[in-house]
Amino acid sequence: MAFFFLPFFVIILNFSPSTNAGYWPPSPGYYPSTKFRSMSFYDGYRNLWGPNHQSLQNNALTIWLDHSSGSGFKSVKPFRSGYFGASIKLQPGYTAGVITAFYLSNSEAHPGYHDEVDIEFLGTTFGKPYTLQTNVYIRGSGDGKIIGREMKFHLWFDPTRNFHHYAILWSPKEIIFLVDDVPIRRYPRKSVATFPLRPMWVYGSIWDASSWATEDGKYKADYRYQPFVGRFTNFKASGCSAYAPPRCHPVSASPARSGGLSARQYMTMKWVQNHYMVYNYCKDHKRDHSLTPECWR
Repeated sequence: MAFFFLPFFVIILNFSPSTNAGYWPPSPGYYPSTKFRSMSFYDGYRNLWGPNHQSLQNNALTIWLDHSSGSGFKSVKPFRSGYFGASIKLQPGYTAGVITAFYLSNSEAHPGYHDEVDIEFLGTTFGKPYTLQTNVYIRGSGDGKIIGREMKFHLWFDPTRNFHHYAILWSPKEIIFLVDDVPIRRYPRKSVATFPLRPMWVYGSIWDASSWATEDGKYKADYRYQPFVGRFTNFKASGCSAYAPPRCHPVSASPARSGGLSARQYMTMKWVQNHYMVYNYCKDHKRDHSLTPECWR
């Protein structure tokens, strides 16, 4: 009897938010990635660390992690606003404990008191989907006592099969996270205290975060499966650099030059959050929301 019911039990266990995979979001009606030109890697970026774990071919950058090192890259110049994107392809199979990241930060300029805006792919185990984590840190909330503002998603496609475009739109009034031009999260500026305003650089990296990356550290990086590889291409970084004159106008992710999202984009974002969001820090009752006032203001 137990043997008969086992396959059915396994099927039931697999019905999680990720079983929506294959249900594609409605069209957002606007495609900001088409408004910004692509650049070659060396036009905008340089190796930051792990130079022997980086390879560039036909403007496609491969970075990898093994038992000796990971790797990372950084934009040549800092920005105070802009659209920052890259097409990324992830490694299939066992990648637990491994983070592949594309993000904004000023940690080198402000060590111990930095700002950061993250797109992070949290590695996984066989048969389970990647989790895309978005996060925002403000003035040291990512240093010492961590105060994260995480929203996590599964994706409506397999990110290991093809390149997909992931982007951050950062302006003085909002941060918008996009996947293939679909907005998945908007983080508005509600106060100076809860929004990053200092110039940041653009980074990409792959590294071992076994202590927390996969199911809160339950599964660690297993170097029997090394190297762990991330591939990046179609780099975009357009906006106001830190050296631009004050008249430089922030870019927009919507048809409106003033920013925000169109009604159709907003509807698409809510659809994604209803179908594919698996964690929202503002809904986590274990969190001290006096530290994240944007959740209730």
